[in-house]
Amino acid sequence: MKSLFALGVLAAMTVTISAENLRWPAWRGADGSGAAAGGSYPAQLGEKELIWQTELPGKGCSTPIVWDDLIILTTPLGEQDGVMTYDWKGRKVWEATIGPLRKGKHRNGSSSNPSAVTDGKRIFAYFKSGNLAALDFKGKVLWKTNLQERYGKDSLYWDIGTSPVLTRDHVVLAVMHDREGFLVAFEKVSGEVAWKVARTYKTAVEGDHSYATPHVVERDGKQVIVVWGAERVTTHQATDGKLLSECAGFNPKAKSNWVVVASSVIAGDMVVVPYGRGSHLAGVKVGGNGDVTKTHRKWERGDNKGCFVPTPAVHDGKVYVLGDRGEVHCLDPESGETIWSGNLPRGAQSYYSSPTLADGKIYAAREDGKFFVAEANKDLKVLFEREFGARIIASPVPVGDKILLRSDTHLMCFGAK
Repeated sequence: MKSLFALGVLAAMTVTISAENLRWPAWRGADGSGAAAGGSYPAQLGEKELIWQTELPGKGCSTPIVWDDLIILTTPLGEQDGVMTYDWKGRKVWEATIGPLRKGKHRNGSSSNPSAVTDGKRIFAYFKSGNLAALDFKGKVLWKTNLQERYGKDSLYWDIGTSPVLTRDHVVLAVMHDREGFLVAFEKVSGEVAWKVARTYKTAVEGDHSYATPHVVERDGKQVIVVWGAERVTTHQATDGKLLSECAGFNPKAKSNWVVVASSVIAGDMVVVPYGRGSHLAGVKVGGNGDVTKTHRKWERGDNKGCFVPTPAVHDGKVYVLGDRGEVHCLDPESGETIWSGNLPRGAQSYYSSPTLADGKIYAAREDGKFFVAEANKDLKVLFEREFGARIIASPVPVGDKILLRSDTHLMCFGAK
């Protein structure tokens, strides 16, 4: 790693990057797809492509976000939940502490699993401790609260995974565990609670636990929040959280431990739902009112070609599913039919990081720190593989023709120099 560091320092002295189009404002990007709309991205992430790297202060599993000239990530800072920012030369711009952290307990977890989110005016960050804060772009904490002090400590088996999402007026959190599931919205400016609605359902053991992140979509000029968890896809009015529709039936045999880890994705007007610990996928059409289980559940497949931990990506009208053991399936979201399938190299450990699509390539990491770049087509030709020597749980971020990659120990930036 010493040679990588030296190369990164040398490159950081000369690199300059335009701030235009440098935006990845949420965990899976602006549209939640996990894909870059355009750009030219490196097929190799080796020493030659390393622009810079910086050592991080502690273990955090959240994916960095980007707004113009600022790279933003949640991280432990000593015994505190923190937010750190870097510029495009890899230099720390500022750091801010939010409150006492609560340590992760899973080998692939941390106190800082949720990614921050921004609307370009404020940065919002959420942590396993329940701390939620709004910051300005100079690092000043504008307001903060603690969901667990307000509403009770979470009872998830493992570490909180859901990231906050933004509507026009609010920052929204989905809390789903076996005490009380709910959605809560806070005013962006003041931090006051705008609304809170219950989302509590009776399920088999662990079925009401969810680590998934919701979506915010536009429908007929209005914003709708789409939530996956507790064996249901629900939609809610963004202004007040009112339940609009509910699609159930995702555990007909009431199996225990069918916990939701991977988030759903939205392709057009279809919500693609991974469930059954990687054994099932379903397609639910957004819309309708009341119980839409019979009318809006358009397809399902139980052929063990789903995903348990990695969230799928969406690009060019297709859904890309990465299974925990490296299976890749490209699907038609309207029918659920397979367009093509392939396999990334299998190892002793699983794929945890969610895949990223950019420039016709799939970027994917195994939990043991093995990283792969492959052609995003039926050949799935592996273009590059590398052992990074540290666990990689965060998703790769493609922005400004660069790839940002976070491991347990470092934040790295790759691209043409």
